[in-house]
Amino acid sequence: MTKLTMTTKQRTDGSKSSELQASDPLYALRHSASHVMAQAIRRLWPETKLAIGPPIENGFYYDIDCPEQLTDEHLARIESEMGKIVAEAHEFKRSSMPKAEALRLFEEKGEHFKAEIIRGIPDEQVSIFTDGDFSDLCDGPHTANTSDIKAFKLLSVAGAYWRGIETNPMLQRIYGTAWDSQEAQEAYLEALEEARRRDHRKLGTQLDLWSIQEEAGPGMVFFHPKGAQLRWIIEDFLKKEHLLRGYSPLVTPHLLRADIWRQSGHYDYYKENMYILEADGVEYAVKPMNCPGHIKVYQTSVRSWRDLPVRFFELGNVHRNEKSGVLHGLLRVRGFTQDDAHIFCLPEQLVDEIVGAIDFMRHIMQTFGFEGFEVELSTRPEKSIGEDAQWELAEEGLKEALNRSGMDYEVQEGEGAFYGPKIDIKIKDALGRSWQCATIQCDYFLPERFDVSYVGKDGQKHQPIMVHRALLGSMERFMGTLVEHYGGAFPVWLAPVQAVVIPISDDQLVAAQEVTDKLRAAGVRVELDSRSEKMQNKIRLAETQKIPFMLVLGKREVEAGTVSVRARRDIEVPELENPVLSDVFIEQVKRLEQLRG
Repeated sequence: MTKLTMTTKQRTDGSKSSELQASDPLYALRHSASHVMAQAIRRLWPETKLAIGPPIENGFYYDIDCPEQLTDEHLARIESEMGKIVAEAHEFKRSSMPKAEALRLFEEKGEHFKAEIIRGIPDEQVSIFTDGDFSDLCDGPHTANTSDIKAFKLLSVAGAYWRGIETNPMLQRIYGTAWDSQEAQEAYLEALEEARRRDHRKLGTQLDLWSIQEEAGPGMVFFHPKGAQLRWIIEDFLKKEHLLRGYSPLVTPHLLRADIWRQSGHYDYYKENMYILEADGVEYAVKPMNCPGHIKVYQTSVRSWRDLPVRFFELGNVHRNEKSGVLHGLLRVRGFTQDDAHIFCLPEQLVDEIVGAIDFMRHIMQTFGFEGFEVELSTRPEKSIGEDAQWELAEEGLKEALNRSGMDYEVQEGEGAFYGPKIDIKIKDALGRSWQCATIQCDYFLPERFDVSYVGKDGQKHQPIMVHRALLGSMERFMGTLVEHYGGAFPVWLAPVQAVVIPISDDQLVAAQEVTDKLRAAGVRVELDSRSEKMQNKIRLAETQKIPFMLVLGKREVEAGTVSVRARRDIEVPELENPVLSDVFIEQVKRLEQLRG
């Protein structure tokens, strides 16, 4: 009797974010590679129970319950067995089986993961693909033959909870990639290696920017001096740009009474992600959002229609109880800072305000060196508040603003916030990868729940529309993105340390300190390497730290009152001739600081 297993499409695990569409040319190839990997694993470890194995954006994976704990060292053995199956040139044949019969077969074999999935399939017939002695329960498509799988490679082994639920069994997940040619695969693997070199978790440690210390709490970030300096630079830039665009700064409390969160709807719709506590017999919640605080500030004054739009901005610290399994460096943390703004506007001002937010986003991202964007418009989710008519008005306003801004976008049905539709903007980094950052959300409902109002031209109370807006998304995620975009080699205006002064020997220490003091007084972010180390070791460390400039002082430079400048490879200063006066170097740094974006 053939062995029955299952891969994609008929499963009910709920994951979808990284899967390929069936129309993608590589879908069938990667689906088949996943099938063949499961087949190879079953040959090597016959007692293995198979769960799900979908094709994903850059490859495929399979979740398995194997009697042996697999490691990366096992991957070559599995690859070798896959190569045999490919060489055997088995045809992928499709057939069907009654759901009840398939369920009985799985249960008899102790395949409880498969049995659970089968029970969730609505059809009475299920399709089966067979190649050789192995069958998989799936809708396809597959390649015609296993020999069509020309290029594949297994990448890693990880853990994964069944259906992504922490209380479910932990399975082993094997990731692989498959391409239609060896050349395409080599190009991908080279890009993957470059992404590893740019990994913000690795560079964060190498550049001494931040740390996440499990004993202090997972998902909580400690910014070290250089990381804090980088953050200050970003924050100072943001504050100046917001003031130029008519935003007023706010600072609101981290802790609010739970009644505020009940009124906002977060307590009912978001409580599982909130930190709740009690003090003096009163329930409080640590804020996961800044919006209720901004509403409370708005309500401290009577507002006229002449006052609108009111634009509030806060670098607001928030905390969310994210599941430990999704925490990832700076990209997914529990404590973070949003560059959060809320705009209270008249209905006739809505589109202009959203257009302004989109233009602001473009300016900010281009200044930081990002050019490409992907835009999504997310509509009303199943779990939401408010009337259909208000949702339709909000969605139409976002669409009009996107069209006026010339932004191409895709509609994501049912992916909006519980209180309103939203625009999500992903930026493209130097490797062409997408990163979620900016979001713009249109909200008729929180103003209604809090009875937010303004006095109209008729002297009567009216309800403004509230726009929620973050450009970077969060400081933490954006900084992680920025590190990977630049590979840690920040442009001069962003570099936490712009220059390091390196005396060749202790005889030049006094002069080196004087140069350091002069540069610091001029606003250059500079350090002095006064260690009793060889010059070459000091230079090597500065290169590892990706510092833009190294200023070397020997006997000749001290006597002449100059410095010898070594620039990082990617920095061009063609008119700079060595050695130079420190004043000339300062002028060059200031000039390079202006070359933003």
